[in-house]
Amino acid sequence: MLEFDPSADIQALRSTFGEIKAVVDVDALTAEIARLSNEAGAPDLWDDVEKAQKVTSALSHRQSELKRVTEVEQRLDDVEVLVELAQEMDDEDSAEEARREIADLEKVISQLEVQTLLDGEYDDRGAVVTIRSGAGGDDATDFAEMLMRMYLRWAERHKYSVKVMDTSFAEGAGIKSATFEVDAPYAYGTLSVEAGTHRLARISPFGSADKRQTSFAAVEVIPVMEEAQEVDIPEGDIRVDVFRSSGPGGQSVNTTDSAVRLTHLPTGIVVSMQNEKSQIQNRAAAMRVLQTRLMLLQKEEEAAKKKELAGTITASWGDQMRSYFLYGQQLVKDLRTGHEVGNPAVVFDGDLDGFIAAGIRWRKRKDDDD
Repeated sequence: MLEFDPSADIQALRSTFGEIKAVVDVDALTAEIARLSNEAGAPDLWDDVEKAQKVTSALSHRQSELKRVTEVEQRLDDVEVLVELAQEMDDEDSAEEARREIADLEKVISQLEVQTLLDGEYDDRGAVVTIRSGAGGDDATDFAEMLMRMYLRWAERHKYSVKVMDTSFAEGAGIKSATFEVDAPYAYGTLSVEAGTHRLARISPFGSADKRQTSFAAVEVIPVMEEAQEVDIPEGDIRVDVFRSSGPGGQSVNTTDSAVRLTHLPTGIVVSMQNEKSQIQNRAAAMRVLQTRLMLLQKEEEAAKKKELAGTITASWGDQMRSYFLYGQQLVKDLRTGHEVGNPAVVFDGDLDGFIAAGIRWRKRKDDDD
């Protein structure tokens, strides 16, 4: 006789999922999709290309959000049918299939539950991620490229659309910096907990002494802002440099000088773009990113001033938010949450959901305490 009764597990999943649906507000989401669909169907939509792109992007994001919820609900119904079949037929194969599906649903519902904690002003937007190599020479530029691949693989696992906007290759190994956009609902809220300084410790593959090398890379995450009208940048505050796009080793990949670098002189913020087809497009994309960075910098300064006046200055994310150990005891450990994984290879291959979920929960607790 088959001993298989996961009814309590399924009931717990349904209970958690019910709470998620209440937060998501499926009825309101459905109404928003209907409104956006009506706008997207207007015959004159593409007369204003910028507005059309905003409408279609918003519609795609809302549809993806609803699809995730409805698919989980359908899977819960299906797994109950599978359990009944296994019990009625005394079928171990069906029971094993149900066990695997329940385990996977636990992961998916846990991810959805974490998403309900993303209630910041820009959390539901797409994200622009910039990775910069720090101290450590060739090891640091190689580490920066490892991190870039890690985030691209994470996005690929989730079937998120990614657009690489700029890459500055190092003379030796790896990259000096890279900027890419993740176009997905809540990409900013999700990836923003990855911002900070990442540290790699390993036996350097670039030295002959077989000594341990520590290197660093910085990750910056900002929301995608279609318009950043809140920040007015005087023309005299910006230096514009035009240069030729380059590939690995400095080889030219463009026949025209279409890449653009904007330097905001008062703050020293630098934004480069080279992956659009024209200089005008690269400059427009760089300006959007610069305006967003300045807007966020302004908000951070205002928040810091408020905390100072209130006498409750607290530590920020910290210079070393995560360490990757690739020698001796193989380990990746987040220094804020304590979450760790003993297999760095799977982390570098994009298995980041555990770290991200722990980071979001940690940030929520920190915000609540503040």
